[in-house]
Amino acid sequence: MGGEVNRARKRLNVPYPIMYAPPGHPHEREFNCIQRGHQNSLEVAPAFLICLLVAGLRFPTAAALAGVVFLAARYSYFKGYCTGDPAARLRGISQLWVLAAFAVLGMIAAWAAELMLVPTGGK
Repeated sequence: MGGEVNRARKRLNVPYPIMYAPPGHPHEREFNCIQRGHQNSLEVAPAFLICLLVAGLRFPTAAALAGVVFLAARYSYFKGYCTGDPAARLRGISQLWVLAAFAVLGMIAAWAAELMLVPTGGK
């Protein structure tokens, strides 16, 4: 995703350190959609990855599957955004990342419940 933003910077003439194309730039909407798709993925990834790590300690296979679904869905989201039509980000499998996130949270909740319900041998 970052590579696509860099290519768009060169192709559309949006130099560093400008984060988004300024108002009135001839390619403002196109570049800003590409940048926003990338930025949004960067905003979502840290929380998901931390939860994925925790879930993967107890449910490695299911967590790996959720991680693959998350990556595929986020890439689909990004590619939709890159069309220049923000509504396109919601097409295809792009919204499955939410399902992957809830699956990972469910795994964490299941592990927490398991830990609370298992007797420790103490009185």
